[in-house]
Amino acid sequence: MPLTDSPFRSLQQTEAEARFALLDVTSYDVRLDLDRGEETFDSVTTIRFDSRGGDTFLDLKPVSVRSIHLNGAPLSTDLLTGGRVPLTTQAGANEVVVDAVMRYRTDGEGLHRSVDPADGRHYVYGMSFMDAAPSIFACFDQPDLKAPYALHVRAPREWTVIGNAPGEQVEPGVWELPETRPLSTYFVTLVAGPYHVIRDEHDGIPLGLSSRVSIAKDLDADADELLTMTRQCFDEFHRLFDIRYPFGSYHQAFVPEFNAGAMENPGCVTFRDPLVFSSRVTRGQRIQRATTVAHEMAHQWFGNITTPRWWDDLWLNESFAEYMGNRVTADVTEFHDAWTHDSYARRQWGLIADQGPSTHPVAGNGAVDATAALQDFDGISYAKGSSVLKQVNATLGDEAFFAGVRDHFERAFYGNATMHDLFGCWERASGVDLSSFTRDWLRTAGPDTLTVDRAAGVLRRTPPLGRPAERTHTLHVATGRDGGWSTTPLTVDASEVPFDAGDAAVVVDPGLDTWALVLPDEVSVDGYVDLFPATTDEMLRSSMWSAVRSAFHNAAIAPARVLAVAEAALPSETNDDAVGYTLPWLIKKVAPLSDDPVAALGRIHAACRALLAASPAGSTVQLAGFQAAIGSATDGDLLEGWLAGRDLPPGIEPDLDLRWRVLVQLAAMGRQDPTSLQEHLDAEPTARSRVEHTRAMASLPTADAKAWAWQRFTGEVAVPNYELEAAGLGMWRPGQESLTAPYVERYFAELPGAPSVHSGWMLGDVTEAFFPITALDPSTVVRANEVIEADGLDLTIRRNLVDATDELRRRIAVRATYGA
Repeated sequence: MPLTDSPFRSLQQTEAEARFALLDVTSYDVRLDLDRGEETFDSVTTIRFDSRGGDTFLDLKPVSVRSIHLNGAPLSTDLLTGGRVPLTTQAGANEVVVDAVMRYRTDGEGLHRSVDPADGRHYVYGMSFMDAAPSIFACFDQPDLKAPYALHVRAPREWTVIGNAPGEQVEPGVWELPETRPLSTYFVTLVAGPYHVIRDEHDGIPLGLSSRVSIAKDLDADADELLTMTRQCFDEFHRLFDIRYPFGSYHQAFVPEFNAGAMENPGCVTFRDPLVFSSRVTRGQRIQRATTVAHEMAHQWFGNITTPRWWDDLWLNESFAEYMGNRVTADVTEFHDAWTHDSYARRQWGLIADQGPSTHPVAGNGAVDATAALQDFDGISYAKGSSVLKQVNATLGDEAFFAGVRDHFERAFYGNATMHDLFGCWERASGVDLSSFTRDWLRTAGPDTLTVDRAAGVLRRTPPLGRPAERTHTLHVATGRDGGWSTTPLTVDASEVPFDAGDAAVVVDPGLDTWALVLPDEVSVDGYVDLFPATTDEMLRSSMWSAVRSAFHNAAIAPARVLAVAEAALPSETNDDAVGYTLPWLIKKVAPLSDDPVAALGRIHAACRALLAASPAGSTVQLAGFQAAIGSATDGDLLEGWLAGRDLPPGIEPDLDLRWRVLVQLAAMGRQDPTSLQEHLDAEPTARSRVEHTRAMASLPTADAKAWAWQRFTGEVAVPNYELEAAGLGMWRPGQESLTAPYVERYFAELPGAPSVHSGWMLGDVTEAFFPITALDPSTVVRANEVIEADGLDLTIRRNLVDATDELRRRIAVRATYGA
């Protein structure tokens, strides 16, 4: 029967509990034929399981079904509805065999098939996370029904096949992958195609890297760094956990059009392949890649050996991997400044999510089904959760912390557990009662706000409105005057604690030892302007910027004052993360809300030029500054000169990345047209070029360009996920409001129907990317809320629309407060 006969139903937690109580899955045997065309593939699944006897269901999302057999007897294929096949099981051993035709996907989920525009080669990879596994093979799709998997794959003869276990080609085009350790369905992957493969070994563990052939030389150039980090991380994780990596080989596959940063599939981690650097990058981008590598390695223990029983504990996977990824990267790799990178790259992501209307507790989110769980896969789960676990470590100490973790793994080796189980292990290891900590930090949403009241001589702690908590913050406070800083430890264990700031500038929690919304007062912001040039402590600088960004997000500081801080800080900046994260925020958010956006861009551009003049030629800080100089430029002649290689700062070479940055900026100015952009794409038809060509086309200041972008929103023109997102982000450009005005109402009218065109991860991305963020009028918020409150709105759309609307509301508040 066709896939679209009825909508898919998201698995309910109650259904998962009932199925877990009924079944014990023994094994999966999956046969895939990937050599039958470019649209579909054959999937034959044999599942052996024990049952207490009774009714249940199998998850399956095919194009069509050839046959279903339960214990040797045929079942009608018409039983399939809503992605489920009802089964009446017998007590004892059972076997179900499903022969189905599945569709390759282009949305980064299921079995994704991609065509490399550079050479026309086809690549496939599996992404089974959340509820995508049934579009690859029939399964009982929930995290606590683990089982071993054996895969048998037929593929084109020139392809290589890698999965959770290493593949062996037994005859041309036929690959056998031996049975794995017990895995949850969402971990099962397959990476198949004419991939370029590098192999190595460390401490008895076979290592591998792979990428598309068109970027093989770039992977070769990065291989030593990647493999060195992998070896260092393995050694440190083995030391900390005292449990060897148990999944055999460890392959890291860089795959095209991947939605997330990476996915921790045991034995075969998949990464988005822009992490193979084809152009020159900053140190911050290398740190990001390093922490991602370490993050996914941490998952091999926390998540893969011991897996959450249900999706409401998925935060613990991510929080733990986030904490360990940063910690291990900083401790044992060349990227010792990983925590500073984290303060720029992740802190605001988590704080903004925690302040929004969709905030939720770190733990115990009440994820009634898989779809609801996915909505909380956000900065709270990653950044806030990591911060809280860092505090647990500081409270217990390393010895008790890791003793509890090891106990947790050993009690549920290849099994499943809950947050309650882990905290019980920590309490037994330490003798510390963590119940109040769990209540206040993990089960209460929202951040405390920390502010200095100079007149009262106190530092004030304000809990989130309507969510009372008694959180103790153990931190430091930095005070600055006369070009220098001093730091004092402070415990904030009441609503007010004595603190005499005098006339000094203050940075609360400069080491990011706690989780709180820190709002600076006017005296401190004035002090930052004076102190930034002489401040060399990188974490302190990042904390000043975090405070300024939080104040702006809450309309507590004027755009002009933010620009004054930037003008003071940037010429003395030596950390490219400060440049790479702060300047795009200034360009995209602060400047458009200024009294005179063009003049504001001019001030930012001048600060960039001052940074370029102060930075060593060829340094990564210079590179980050030049990238921002492109993004803030309003002089088309200057940009065209840079595109042609004229008047470039010494040390800057115009590679593919920089050329497309210039082209996108020129397109937004109307200094390119579709013909010229196509010529640039034809000259270098890489995957990166395709995405940036889309961004540039959507950025053109013409009605045709906006209609071109909108065709991708509606699905009239189908494009892969990266290009879809680029079309939305390019469409809504400040200064082009007269062109995008007709699409404000169209967005809200047509968004509820988006699930008929987009699904899963892409549905959230398209909701956010095409949101009319430049329509700075209260009526836009009113219209958005009408859609949010409408019955029947898809959960993914609602969540992303709530967050985007809150961001718009806050931008309008800045305008209203400061008179732009």
